[in-house]
Amino acid sequence: MKISFLKYKNDKESYKIPKGFGMDVFEIENPEQIDSKIEELKNKNYTTIFIPSELASFSEKIVNKYQYDNQLNIVITPSKQEK
Repeated sequence: MKISFLKYKNDKESYKIPKGFGMDVFEIENPEQIDSKIEELKNKNYTTIFIPSELASFSEKIVNKYQYDNQLNIVITPSKQEK
């Protein structure tokens, strides 16, 4: 099982602890790239991807495609602004 964390490059608050522990934290330049990045991570055999809710709102495929994918678990976490 490979786990990754996905965040927007300007988000300086999300996933500091996983990054500090050396876990895979990927940054995207543009929020509209989220679906292509998820697909890229899936192709690299990542099975669990954590995404802040603010960034997840840019994805069309989380609800209509990935929720039915038994090979991929997407975990939507609260954004820092929501706390």
